[in-house]
Amino acid sequence: MDGYRPLKSGYFLYQFSRIPFADDETKEWYRPSSLGSDKASRRRSPDACAKKNPSVDARDVLPQEHVPNRLILYPVTPGIGRMAARGPYKRVLLKISGEALKGSLDFGIDYQFVNRLAADLASIIRDTGVALGVVIGGGNFIRGSKQEEIDRAVADYMGMLSTVINAMALQAVFEKHGMETRVLSAIDIHEVAEPYIRRRAIRHLEKGRVVIFAGGTGNPFFTTDTAAALRGAEMDAEIILKATNVDGVYSADPRTDPNATLYREVTYGEALARDLRVMDATAISMCRENSIPIVVFNLHEPASIRRVIMGEEIGTYVGGDGYAT
Repeated sequence: MDGYRPLKSGYFLYQFSRIPFADDETKEWYRPSSLGSDKASRRRSPDACAKKNPSVDARDVLPQEHVPNRLILYPVTPGIGRMAARGPYKRVLLKISGEALKGSLDFGIDYQFVNRLAADLASIIRDTGVALGVVIGGGNFIRGSKQEEIDRAVADYMGMLSTVINAMALQAVFEKHGMETRVLSAIDIHEVAEPYIRRRAIRHLEKGRVVIFAGGTGNPFFTTDTAAALRGAEMDAEIILKATNVDGVYSADPRTDPNATLYREVTYGEALARDLRVMDATAISMCRENSIPIVVFNLHEPASIRRVIMGEEIGTYVGGDGYAT
C-alpha cells in the first residue's frame, strides 16, 4: 500500500494528508485526499487495507474525525508470508567468513577474489548509495574453536587477530577501488585500526564510508556471527547479509545429502529448533530480540549481493514467527 514503510519498532507508519475516518454504518475507511473526486474512489475498507499489505492490522475502526497531517501507527503481526517488506535496503551489515577470502587457495587470502568482491561492492554503493558495514571472520588463518592443544580463550584471541589481518587486506583493496574505508577493531591495535566506538562507526556510515568491523566482539567464546548480530543491532542495520558458499539454508548439508531441501523462508524459532546452522544460537537469538532479519545466500553467484540489497528473493530469508517453508 503506497505510503507504508517498516519501522524498527515493529510498526508500520502511514502518513495521510488527511486522517481517514470511519463511516459508522458501512464501517469503511475514507481517505479524504487527492485520490479522486467521487466518494467510491476515496473509500478503502479495512479488509482492502489488509489485502494490500498483510502486515497491517486493519481491524481497528478509527474514530469519525477529520484531523490534518496525522501520523498513524499500525501494529505488525510478524510471521511467514507477512514479514517486513524487502529492499531496497539503505543500511546493511555484510558478514563474510574468513574461508570465503581463501577463494581457490588452501590458506590465506585470494586477492583475485577480493578484487572481484571490491569491484562489485563499489558498483553497488555508487548505484544505490547503501551504507555498508562488514564483519569479517578469520577462519582462513585460524579458527579458535579448532585449536584443541591450547586454551580456548587464547585460541579465540588468536582468531581475533586473524580478523584484523583480513580487515586490513579488505581495506587496502576496497580503497584501491575507490571506496573510502575505515577499520574499527574490538581489540586495541591503534597502529592499524581505530578502536571500536559505536558513535564513531555510525558517523563513518553517515559520511558514506565502508566500515569494516574487526576483532569479533572483543571477547573469547563468541563467534564472528555473534559479532555480526551485535554490530548490526548497534548500527541499526535493516538486515544482515550472510555470504556463504551454498545457496541458502538447507534441511541438511547439500554437499553430503542429495535429498536436502532448500528453505526460502525460515523463522528464528525454526532455525533454532531444527538446528539449521544459519548462524550460531547466540547470534540468531540476538537478531530475533532486535527484529533484524537475515538473508543467507551464495556469495559466488553473479551479482548476488546487489540482488539481495535490491530486495530480490534469493537465498533464504530468516525472520518472523511462523514456520519454515
